[in-house]
Amino acid sequence: MDDATLRAHLRRFGLSEKEVDTYLTLLEHGEATASTIADVAGVSKRYVYSVSETLADRGFVEVADHAVPTTIRALPPEQVVDELVRDAEAMAPALADRYTRTEPSTDSFDVVKSRVTVFKRVRSFIDDADEELTLSVPLDVLDEVDDALRAARDRGVLVVLLVSGTAELPADSADLASVVRVWRETMPLMLTVDRRVGAIAPVEMLASTHTDTQAIVFAQQHLGPVVVASFFGNYWPVAREAAVADPVELPATYGNFWHSIFQATLWSRADADLRATIEGRTTADNEYVDLDCRVVGVTQGLIEPTNNAFPVEHSLTVESEGRTYTVGGYGAFLETIEADRIRLALDE
Repeated sequence: MDDATLRAHLRRFGLSEKEVDTYLTLLEHGEATASTIADVAGVSKRYVYSVSETLADRGFVEVADHAVPTTIRALPPEQVVDELVRDAEAMAPALADRYTRTEPSTDSFDVVKSRVTVFKRVRSFIDDADEELTLSVPLDVLDEVDDALRAARDRGVLVVLLVSGTAELPADSADLASVVRVWRETMPLMLTVDRRVGAIAPVEMLASTHTDTQAIVFAQQHLGPVVVASFFGNYWPVAREAAVADPVELPATYGNFWHSIFQATLWSRADADLRATIEGRTTADNEYVDLDCRVVGVTQGLIEPTNNAFPVEHSLTVESEGRTYTVGGYGAFLETIEADRIRLALDE
């Protein structure tokens, strides 16, 4: 290994350029006084004393400050390397616990002119859904996505579906989603998947292959929540509830907050006593929370009758050790706790 590469590796361990000079000088001498090191490294003796203390704390050298004059001895390199490796291995599990794997940003915003392409992209997005999707779709084209929706619900995705252009839900469509509403008016196709990708297509494009209208397909983490807010603010409240899935077996753990809200609502209305284990952070001071508690209230707008004050308000009210907390999802600021993960169980 050449000198430049060796110096670069040492700097990666947090040593400054001057600290590298001092350490390499020590290695060459094995043991030396501060004056000798200062002369060779081209630094002051006071600086050598300061640097030697830092290098000693990091396990690179040993300072014999009981000797007169004070001497500094480089520890055997194999001992230094072994210690660095042990430190790296020791912190690896803690780093892994804190690490959230993310894909490289692939934000995009595409204009699509083909009806066939729109439905191809919509089905692909639904197939890739991990946790949650919201969709409004006219009844006339529901068959374009029904199999994909059914598969998403069957693998545990929270599917919120609004079928427009009808006052009644076809009997064979009740199992397409976690909750379904219908609306007599025909509205555009609006899809969001995991609040990061989606599509918006006008009615004219959905109805005909020959039209000048265009659809929008997006993959933007900031746009998804805006479309979701529009869906729940402008369309969901005017539609009529047509089908709601049965609650799942508990215990169950959710990273998606709205899914935990949905299941907590279903079980609460079945007169079940619920407990929750909540991992997250306090909204006031960002302190980590791991709370075992009893669920005493649910605020939501997914299932009738709703009880939220504004369209995207969804929260749990819980009690633990005589204290009451409110719990919200990602980005919560009105609630006491912002939850990352919730485990629901029956309180038996």
